[in-house]
Amino acid sequence: MASSDKQNRPKARLAKGFRDVDANEIRGLKRMLRIIEGVYENYGFEPVEQPFIEYTEALGKFLPDQDRPNEGVFSFQDDDEQWLSLRYDLTAPLARYVAENQQFLPTPFRSYRQGWVFRNEKPGPGRYRQFMQFDADTVGSASPAADAEVCMMAADTMEALGIPRGQYVVKVFNRKVLDGIMETVGVSGQENAGRRLIVLRAIDKLDRLGMRGVEQLLGEGRKDESGDFTKGANLNAAGIEIIRELLDPNKDSDDAIASIDLRLRDSKIGQEGRMELEEMSKLFKSAGYLSDRIRLDPSVVRGLEYYTGPVFECELLMDAKDEKGNLVRFGSVGGGGRYDGLVSRFISQAVPATGFSIGVSRLYSALKLLGQTQTAETLAPVVVLVMDKERQGDYQQMVQQLRTAGIRAEMYVGTGKIPAQMKYADKRGSPLVVIQGGDEKAKGEVTLKDLALGSQLASGVESREEYASQRLAQVSVPEADLVSAVKKMLERK
Repeated sequence: MASSDKQNRPKARLAKGFRDVDANEIRGLKRMLRIIEGVYENYGFEPVEQPFIEYTEALGKFLPDQDRPNEGVFSFQDDDEQWLSLRYDLTAPLARYVAENQQFLPTPFRSYRQGWVFRNEKPGPGRYRQFMQFDADTVGSASPAADAEVCMMAADTMEALGIPRGQYVVKVFNRKVLDGIMETVGVSGQENAGRRLIVLRAIDKLDRLGMRGVEQLLGEGRKDESGDFTKGANLNAAGIEIIRELLDPNKDSDDAIASIDLRLRDSKIGQEGRMELEEMSKLFKSAGYLSDRIRLDPSVVRGLEYYTGPVFECELLMDAKDEKGNLVRFGSVGGGGRYDGLVSRFISQAVPATGFSIGVSRLYSALKLLGQTQTAETLAPVVVLVMDKERQGDYQQMVQQLRTAGIRAEMYVGTGKIPAQMKYADKRGSPLVVIQGGDEKAKGEVTLKDLALGSQLASGVESREEYASQRLAQVSVPEADLVSAVKKMLERK
């Protein structure tokens, strides 16, 4: 019988692609989210929430930044045979919400939201199936001013989180300009879809491969260090030169816009994108956001089936070392752009929209390595030991006195004896314990034991006599002075 029970027990194991989160990280995340929320509120954005689950058809036929229609989502069928899915981002549910409530919302509608999203994808190192995003969107404005404001807000958020100017940058470009480039170099139209994708992916790899690597992918192809060959787009020399000039990283915003004007003078859509970038650039300068914070970067290629105009990406520029001493480069911690086609899927009229999404988990990991998370700001609770179970009411009164004074405290509620209670307090990381046995009660006293100091003193003690002489870690005080004595002891932490 016992063997059968053992066989039927479920195995305690974490699902692949998911992770547990401990108390310190939760507190650090909450602090980070409060700071982000404060910036968004300062810009006049309002909070709104949508549910984790939407009708599958409401989420659309594609994922952002994915070329896998109807894949990548967790779905199930309801009793009425309707398909439901866990949300894969926060933007598609927002589009549904705006379409459903448009008559009640101001135009433009400026909102922010944060929460978990889910991707049914193959997990890998640092790549999870559940992660948190924090979004801000303006729905109902076609003005480039709305795009520019989102970029400025992203820059302000980085600095509010303690990332110094010069160690982050918000990179901006425009999908219309990219479309104009595709026209000019001869890879527009459905018949050139494959070559166009090669060109866009080559541009996207500028930071990693450098200009020479990009030029190879634009031409016949590139062989990497392992000997693997990647087929190129087979552009002619003139086409490669156009893209090379537009990707020149040494140009400032004015020169980059002038270059777009020159090279794409015959592309209507390219000129539309240029004018939007020009207007955004003027707004950045007027508001004091120079190229050390926000800059034009043609290598920003996002959401090929998703974004319709300006696109942006926030990148951390500094390197740091992880717990093992390995060098870590953070790269992108957020991005977004204009998605004018998403809300109009539900209604007959066009509804312009733009927004920015922060990858909360990725950004938190970066802040942690940079020492900006302040996860240790919350002390573990003071533990009141239960020396006599008949006197649990007295111990509960002590806990209530401490809590009323704003001190985190708990009474031990397990069944263990004193050694087990001390071990519990130590595992909790408690700064001190409160002890009142029969002797202390008779004297009208309580004993406070500083666990951290006691551990430090004990580590250097070589004899029992020496240990007995080290009484700084333990002190007896009148019971009436419990709160003031605990506060004094905690001030040393």
